[in-house]
Amino acid sequence: MLTGFRYRLAPTGEQAGLCQVYGDICRAVWNTGLHQRREAVRRWQRGQDLPYCGYHLQARQLAEAKTEEEWLKTAPSHILQQTLRDLDRACRDHGTFNVCWRAKGRWKPSFRFPAGARVIVQRLGRKWGRLKLPKLGWVRFRWSRAPKGTVRSATVSRDGAHWYVSLLCEDGQTTPQAHERPDSAVGIDRGVVVAVATSDGDLFNRTFQTPKEHERERRLRRRLSRQHKGSANRARTKAALSKLTGRVRARRADFAAQTARVLCAKNAVVVLEKLHTTNMTRSAKGTVDAPGTHVRQKAGLNRAILARGWHGFKLACQNAARRTATRIVEVNPAYTSQTCHPCGHVAPENRESQSVFRCVVCGYRAHADVNAARNTLVRGWTSPSG
Repeated sequence: MLTGFRYRLAPTGEQAGLCQVYGDICRAVWNTGLHQRREAVRRWQRGQDLPYCGYHLQARQLAEAKTEEEWLKTAPSHILQQTLRDLDRACRDHGTFNVCWRAKGRWKPSFRFPAGARVIVQRLGRKWGRLKLPKLGWVRFRWSRAPKGTVRSATVSRDGAHWYVSLLCEDGQTTPQAHERPDSAVGIDRGVVVAVATSDGDLFNRTFQTPKEHERERRLRRRLSRQHKGSANRARTKAALSKLTGRVRARRADFAAQTARVLCAKNAVVVLEKLHTTNMTRSAKGTVDAPGTHVRQKAGLNRAILARGWHGFKLACQNAARRTATRIVEVNPAYTSQTCHPCGHVAPENRESQSVFRCVVCGYRAHADVNAARNTLVRGWTSPSG
């Protein structure tokens, strides 16, 4: 089973500079390759007979370009080839015109060493270790835990002011044949006020951003909007904002991983609502000819949904399910919050408030999110995949 281990690097000034250069070159290769693929699709749509623009063609062109362009020779060849492989997979999974450009101001530099056998990890003491990366040499890192298994690849990335390395290791474990509690199941309702509610009546929640942090983020974003692009002050503001939002992302990921581990360890089946977060958080501004309504209210709801990390929690459940043989089932979420679990009556009036559910027919009372989670569980048992 593949497991990731992430560590904070402590590179020298020269090594940090090389990492930045490698990241910039990989970004240029990605954007060039994406441009070639989009142009090839446009020409094919116009009826021109051209060879398929895939990984192998672009890898040959990259090898030819490295003989002519000196700046391409700076980065190791295998991380550039891996960038093209990632681009090829993204285009096949999402479509060529749905893959995003890697903009200089928004993209965080990263690159991957696919040859794990060339990555050597050593422990130096209680808090420090070092690993040997091609062309970078020995790089020190914070030893928070020991990597288990054989290293398959190493990804170096920058988050804020720090560089990190993610080791993908084969730990030798396999998914169990069956869950320890094969008859157990739970329904999950993901909400805005309460992050996760279960059909068992449990409410999992956590404050990801304190009021003071929210106010500081608002001030930093206001300051950033008034500063000139490319200025030193803007760079310092972006670094402070990245540090603040990084802490929030870490708390959200930690909450999702811990909650998913608890739920998957206790249940053989976890039923989730099939939520299309991208569509749910689409802007309500509309167009010039047909402007939207309640734009500010919809913007606030979008921020609340994204702040809860619904998609990240789903990925955390899928990751935890590998070790417990838990099945993740997704069902249609329509009217789960308006349906009475005991009698099945559907009406908007059943939900008195955000947290109170009272059926107008049978008088059943419960927490609104718990009632929705129980309806989700019922749909999971009756669905074809359940």
